[in-house]
Amino acid sequence: MSDNVLSVIPTDPRWQPDEAAADRAAALLARLVPEDHGGFDIEIDVDWYDTVMAVDCGENLERIGCPRCGATIADEWYGDLLEAHCDDGFATLDVKVPCCGAATSLDALQYDRPCGFARFEIAVWNPDREPFDDGELADLGKSLGHPVRQVLARI
Repeated sequence: MSDNVLSVIPTDPRWQPDEAAADRAAALLARLVPEDHGGFDIEIDVDWYDTVMAVDCGENLERIGCPRCGATIADEWYGDLLEAHCDDGFATLDVKVPCCGAATSLDALQYDRPCGFARFEIAVWNPDREPFDDGELADLGKSLGHPVRQVLARI
C-alpha cells in the first residue's frame, strides 16, 4: 500500500528553526489536518538534519527540466543522485546537468510536482486532504519564523 506524505520545508534549504518555532508550526499543521483521519491516528514527524537532505515527491514526480536549456533530465540521473546522498545528505546543491553540462543548483531544477531540499522538515503521513493553500502556507511560515513550501510525496 502506498503512503502520501505532505511535507513543509523552509524555502532556504539550509535554514533551521528553534524548537519552540517548530513546535508551533507542528501544532498548526495538526490543526490543518482533518481529525477524522480514516480511522488512523495523525502521524506528524518533525526532523532536523545535520546536512541538506532531499525532500522528494516520490511517485508523483512527472518530469525534471533543465533551467538552462529546458531539456528533460532523465529520471535515472536524478534517482542515482538521490540514492548516492540518501544517508549523508548534500554538502552542496551545486550540480552539472547531464543534458547541456551547465552548472546549476539542484534546487533550481524545474520539478513537475514540487521537490525540495532542506535541513528541517515537518511531515504529515496520509493527511487525507489537498495540499495547503497559499494562506495556510503563509500561516505555517509565520509560525515557523521563515517562509515555507510544501512537497506532496507518494511513496
